[in-house]
Amino acid sequence: MGVEKSSAWKALLEHSNAGASSQKLMDLFKDESRSERFSIDLEEMFLDYSKNRITDQTLELLLDLATQQQLPNWIEKLLSGEEVNDTEHRSAMHAALRAGGANVKGKAKDVQVQIETEFKKMSLIVEKIRSGHWRGFSGKPITDVVNIGVGGSDLGPLMMTNALQTIKSPINLHFISSIDGTQTSNILKNLNQETTLFLLASKSFTTIDTLSNAETAKDWLAEVVDDADTLLSQHFIGVSTKPDMMSEWGIPKDNQLVFWDWVGGRYSMWSTIGLPIALQIGMSGFREMLEGASVMDKHFGEAPLSRNIPVLMGLIDVWNINFLGIHAKAILPYDARLKYLPSYFEQLVMESNGKSVNRSGEKVAYKTCPILWGEVGPNAQHAFYQLLHQGTQPVMCDFIAPVERDDFDAHGLTEKEGSLRYQHELALANCFAQSRVLMLGDAAIPDAIKAQFDSPFKHYPGNQPSNTILLKSISAKTMGMLVALYEHKTFVESVIWEINPFDQWGVELGKLIAKETHAAIKDTKKAEEFDASTQGLIKRVI
Repeated sequence: MGVEKSSAWKALLEHSNAGASSQKLMDLFKDESRSERFSIDLEEMFLDYSKNRITDQTLELLLDLATQQQLPNWIEKLLSGEEVNDTEHRSAMHAALRAGGANVKGKAKDVQVQIETEFKKMSLIVEKIRSGHWRGFSGKPITDVVNIGVGGSDLGPLMMTNALQTIKSPINLHFISSIDGTQTSNILKNLNQETTLFLLASKSFTTIDTLSNAETAKDWLAEVVDDADTLLSQHFIGVSTKPDMMSEWGIPKDNQLVFWDWVGGRYSMWSTIGLPIALQIGMSGFREMLEGASVMDKHFGEAPLSRNIPVLMGLIDVWNINFLGIHAKAILPYDARLKYLPSYFEQLVMESNGKSVNRSGEKVAYKTCPILWGEVGPNAQHAFYQLLHQGTQPVMCDFIAPVERDDFDAHGLTEKEGSLRYQHELALANCFAQSRVLMLGDAAIPDAIKAQFDSPFKHYPGNQPSNTILLKSISAKTMGMLVALYEHKTFVESVIWEINPFDQWGVELGKLIAKETHAAIKDTKKAEEFDASTQGLIKRVI
């Protein structure tokens, strides 16, 4: 029996049909205690979920659904390292990477020694590079590090280093993920072979995108380095679950960092894949990020469901998707440092829950993952907010902003601190105003100017649900908390929908067919059994 046939699901459906789905947010806020009751503080994070079309009864029924689906047991399984990735027969122990050996049990406890061993090796490499003691073939210190990866081996470190960019680093970081050559060319033409180090990051060490870019980097270095051993030992570091394959490629053992198959790619920045993050903020900063994530892990494992931030956010998304018919979600950070956060969450959420069969392999009869996208708020306001405010599509939104900016000195703009503080206040004002207008629509318009909006073209329906997440500041700790929150929220949704969020079989077939298609481009006879459209496209490019 699927979850949609269960008593808890049917109770929510009845609740929705009885009028809950037509609730107006402006009416719900007649309860003056609503904002306080529907918000949670956790150390340096604050969640306001009051602007969702939910009542106390809605939450009670959602919590009944969570209990029926044995969510507490699933949380225990995840955090203790049981096999929750059943289609690949693996644990998903990304939380174990940030446990620091404390308050951890089961298989997750068993792997703490090997995690710490690898982090100690990573720490030595980080210190050697950041101190200028890692030198290139000519004896000059490394000044630029290029991370070559794709998916989780790129997006996580890229997102996090950009978010923490105001922490001064002696190393310039660059990221290559695209296979088309443009990104690689644009980066390499501005670098010096003598002082450039490449990080080759690939879980499987078979990803064609990554290995192709790595060969290009090797060829670029070979223009000035005659000795292959010197080129590889002084200009390449490998990070993978496959040490043998790194050795076969030519990376020396001392230059290898490993992680394990129980670390999913989109969760891998907590592992040695996070080497670029540690190069940006130091190993102590990297551990601070892990500690922030651990705060959220502990909260997820111990807080009652009714006051559990990932649980509530996940259940509210289920309510919006399955009972209110809202199938799109916008991630809207109000700080330019969080530019890559929407892209990172796109991968995390849609690669995890973009599934149409349950854990038994049966096709589900309900919607699962939302279509997720986003952009830095001020940019988004001048792009797709038109659809949010006046379009025909209902959309749920997550607004994310730091309360404080303590990085003005890092920009060298101390003398303009007043204006920068004003700009920060303006960003917060826009963040709060947009969520208010999405909620209230026309009712947010002050009486003094209502006449100016007396037109069907200027009508704002409102009633769009949203969450607002405030961070004390953007720091390694708060970013760790934030990302772990979304990881666990995504897991909560998967438990309700009875799907496995840790495999990604939908990615694999495309890779396989791409290899077959590439062979057909090289030899058109191999395309004879392809469809007419693909054959025609191949003929256009040969």
